[in-house]
Amino acid sequence: MPIKTLFSTVLAAALALPAAAQIDTTPVPAQPKPSALPAHWQHGVFMEVFVRGYQDSNGDGIGDLRGLTRRLDYLKKLGISGLWLMPITASSDHDHGYATTDYRNIEPQYGTLADFDELVREAHQRGIAIVMDYVINHASWQFPPFQEALKDHASPWRSWFVWNPDPGPGWDIWGKYPWYDAAQKPWTWTGEWKDMPPIRPGSPDIFFGTFGPHMPDFNLRNPAVVQYHEDSLRFWLNRGLDGYRLDAVPHLIENNAKDWNDQPESRVLTKHFQDLIKSYPGRYVVCEATAEPIAYGNPDLCGGAFAFNLNYEMIKAAKGEAAAVQKVADYYRTMSPTMATFLHNHDIFTGQRVWDQLHGDEARYRLAAASYLLLPGTPFVYYGEEIGQAGIDGKGDDPLRSPMSWTAAGGFTTSTQPFRPLALNRSAHNAESQQRDAGSLFNFYRELIALRRASSALTLGRYEADRVDGAVWAFQRVHGKERVLVAINYGDTPAALDLPARARPLYPKGGTASRSRAALPPRSLRVYRLEAP
Repeated sequence: MPIKTLFSTVLAAALALPAAAQIDTTPVPAQPKPSALPAHWQHGVFMEVFVRGYQDSNGDGIGDLRGLTRRLDYLKKLGISGLWLMPITASSDHDHGYATTDYRNIEPQYGTLADFDELVREAHQRGIAIVMDYVINHASWQFPPFQEALKDHASPWRSWFVWNPDPGPGWDIWGKYPWYDAAQKPWTWTGEWKDMPPIRPGSPDIFFGTFGPHMPDFNLRNPAVVQYHEDSLRFWLNRGLDGYRLDAVPHLIENNAKDWNDQPESRVLTKHFQDLIKSYPGRYVVCEATAEPIAYGNPDLCGGAFAFNLNYEMIKAAKGEAAAVQKVADYYRTMSPTMATFLHNHDIFTGQRVWDQLHGDEARYRLAAASYLLLPGTPFVYYGEEIGQAGIDGKGDDPLRSPMSWTAAGGFTTSTQPFRPLALNRSAHNAESQQRDAGSLFNFYRELIALRRASSALTLGRYEADRVDGAVWAFQRVHGKERVLVAINYGDTPAALDLPARARPLYPKGGTASRSRAALPPRSLRVYRLEAP
């Protein structure tokens, strides 16, 4: 059935469903309004924020929306144009948030819808956009429609999920068999697949879960499910949300044990959701698509996607690996300007915190930051990265998701028991002391972000005239008549760079008028505006 015809039947199907307890499935009409944010805000620098770990406002040891609102002036001072919030909707995990139980309500530990509205309002007054994570592929085991489907095999909610009494062999998603038998009770998800009982072929309660039994996949071949997500996306857009990070979009449709990743049907659905979001003026979409990020970064698919794998090479380049410097330069030569760049994020597979990856070498830390803050795309800073916050001991992703270091004592909460331990390097690497120190990482990030914001070439410009000579990378950003030359020496020895005529130093500040040849000290950054003769 053609996609448009398919979606045209959805509303009637959705209305025919009985209400699931505590879940709003009513249709949400579009109420698009123009964006009040500055032009080109999508090309500024974003920060990824784990609300649980950012700022506690009520002393319960857990970060919340009111706490984040209190820190907006800090984010404005840094120069942030947008915030990507990891899931803030109600969840059963009460931590990472990707096990959603209510797509139209706030996680109670984070606050209320009124708190969300205030955050958006206060952020917009400071020229900061709010983009939130949206989990399309799967819900929580505790999502009321899934619970209803388990209770009654004849329930209309049954068709919202993926069932197969005999899925057969050959399935392997990241080393796991993704089918689970809900009828094998009692069992509780412990986080260990080895604790799951084997499925019993023929059981009517065998369901599919790409990311584990605690998060069953939606059946996105069902028009009613698509309609529910459409309405839920509009629910937040109507409240003033500025866009979405769409989670795990290559996994929306699985066809068989071999053809389960990044199927054509998943791309069609991704484009459909992107079009809905962008029907609201000035909204932004970025996708998580680890297998083919460049394809999803195409405006005809998602419009923006995270540049997975580039992050590894940027860290290697910062360590002085010449081969990685060349790979980074080559990547930017072919990269779409809609790609989202980052050094790492909330998932441990993207790497430890920058401080830990670079073993506290602040000179190389600055080179890593320069490797994406002055380049095309939309840079995403992970909270705490700008102050050199270290990770913590812990399993899984926990080392990346600890409370933000605001002061030497912590400053995250008044509670004696924050939800997770504080970073051990907070005595020097905290926001309070970093802001006071003119030579700190914070002020380095702030200066580079300001440089980017003040230059149309660095914000919107093409990537041209790139050249790699060993551990030295030089390139130009060009927009209209404005040209900016950036040179990074990742090496441990001095280098020199031939300069075009009339090159005016932009970084470091206070540089003398340039000559025809510039000295590049070891592990250094130089930026010049190239003025027309």
